[in-house]
Amino acid sequence: MQPVDYTTLVAICDSLNNNYIPSRLEQVYQIDRYTISLCLRSLHQKAWLTISWHPQAARICIGNPPPRGKDTFTFSEQLRHLINGYALIGVKIVTDWERVVDFQWAKRPNEAPLHHLYVEIMGKYSNVILTSADNQIITVAKQITSNKSSLRTVETSQFYQLPPALTGEIPKLLESMEKWREKVSLIPGRIDKQLIKTYQGVSPIIAQYLLNQSAILAIKSNQELTQEEWEKLYKNWQSWLQVIENKTFNFSKTTQGYTVLAETNNNQDLHKILNDYYNQQIYQENFNQLKQQLQQKIKNILTKLIIKRDKYQNKLNDSDKCEMYSNKADLLMAYLHKWKAGMKEIILNDFTTNKPIKISLAPDKNMIQNAQNLYKQNQKLKRAKLVVKPLLEEVKSEVNYLQQISTILSQLDYQETEDLITLQEIKAELISQKYIEDSQYRGNNNVEESHPRKYQTPSGYEVLIGRNNRQNDILTSRTATDYDLWFHAQEISGAHVLLRLNAGDIPDDQDLQFTANLTAYYSQGRESDQVPVIFTKPSYVYKPKGAKPGMVIYTRETVIWGKPSFR
Repeated sequence: MQPVDYTTLVAICDSLNNNYIPSRLEQVYQIDRYTISLCLRSLHQKAWLTISWHPQAARICIGNPPPRGKDTFTFSEQLRHLINGYALIGVKIVTDWERVVDFQWAKRPNEAPLHHLYVEIMGKYSNVILTSADNQIITVAKQITSNKSSLRTVETSQFYQLPPALTGEIPKLLESMEKWREKVSLIPGRIDKQLIKTYQGVSPIIAQYLLNQSAILAIKSNQELTQEEWEKLYKNWQSWLQVIENKTFNFSKTTQGYTVLAETNNNQDLHKILNDYYNQQIYQENFNQLKQQLQQKIKNILTKLIIKRDKYQNKLNDSDKCEMYSNKADLLMAYLHKWKAGMKEIILNDFTTNKPIKISLAPDKNMIQNAQNLYKQNQKLKRAKLVVKPLLEEVKSEVNYLQQISTILSQLDYQETEDLITLQEIKAELISQKYIEDSQYRGNNNVEESHPRKYQTPSGYEVLIGRNNRQNDILTSRTATDYDLWFHAQEISGAHVLLRLNAGDIPDDQDLQFTANLTAYYSQGRESDQVPVIFTKPSYVYKPKGAKPGMVIYTRETVIWGKPSFR
């Protein structure tokens, strides 16, 4: 993930000073444990300023409005109490070539600041600290005690001190090429590494930019550069410093992320570029982590349930043999006269087949007592069958349900924000079904909801495909009309699929096949050559009372073979 470097930070501060000074702080909302959102209203506009101390995505930019959920974080509560309603009168980088920004707050725009909000954009050491006018720390996003750092502590009631100074020379526009070249080439090594190590403010992105502009390979040693290459590199070095000095930034997206040093001005919004980039990166990171957690949780639960299912199945199989015990007992009672004291087994002919049957006996019991034991075993197995059968059905239902979710998770990859929302809905469903414990879960208070996948058949009919069980239920029970057709992979887990039709429409075979292929693709049989798919009217699809999300039964179905590989 591309970090916010000093050059980008200068561009951000310049933009904020030009567009949002002065402005009034109307609201503070903490989105998560790393991010706060400040609502700023200037004379001309209102915007939400995102400030994040995320270890990989620390940033400052105008971002999206926060969600409407309840904010329960202490840090934001303290900020609301102390600076809400105050005027933002300045945004300044505290020291040249350091990534620490001072947001200054006063009662009114023309007054001296009463509070400073220091934002340290320094990777995993990033932090946000609110101080009084004399720099005494009032509250901090991340307390740094002596147990965590021996170099610098950041705690309430202390006086704020800047982070330890960075090593390296400070870049200067007036520095001659000879002195600059001497410093960069002092220690032999790759030219990009030496630029980063020698001077402050040179991030890997900046080093790569300078070398690209100079047509020099990053892996080239500083000892291998020609005089011409040194001259090109110095010229671009000076141009970079000139951009920072004059604040003539040009913003653009790149294949890797973004740049504030684009060759031309494309009139792109720096804050939108930053907001979109970091949101997507964080969404993808959150998606990958959550998907892995859910998959592992489902796998562990399924493993236990399958063991339980097999155990119940074995008990049920044993109970099916209950009549065998009754028959043996009847034989013993019919041949009491053949018993001899101390017998451990006896062989008698079966009443029906007349074939010999070996019956084990307890040598310390007589024939009648052994027969009574067999009758008891018969009754025990009969009772077990009545008890075990519903338990087995319940476990089978749970296994089917979790296999359905497992299939959904395995087929879900991050392409857009919608995929993360889909995953969060699956987590909420598992919490509501008691498979996952979450003390902070308060029901579905997420404003955003995912939507089904959409396709078009060759004839132009719309096909809707559920992304998760919530959507499956909505498609089947709310969205579907009497004119639609409902599709599902036969006897395996998969998405609910709806072929949308109007009154009187009769889909062609190619439309049915297209929908069946999609249904097969979004099912557990995705890796197969062919998958049996059923379709029926939505009115013939039922959700049994008490059934888990996404679980239905259907009747009057027609089978068609879907081909998952059609894509």
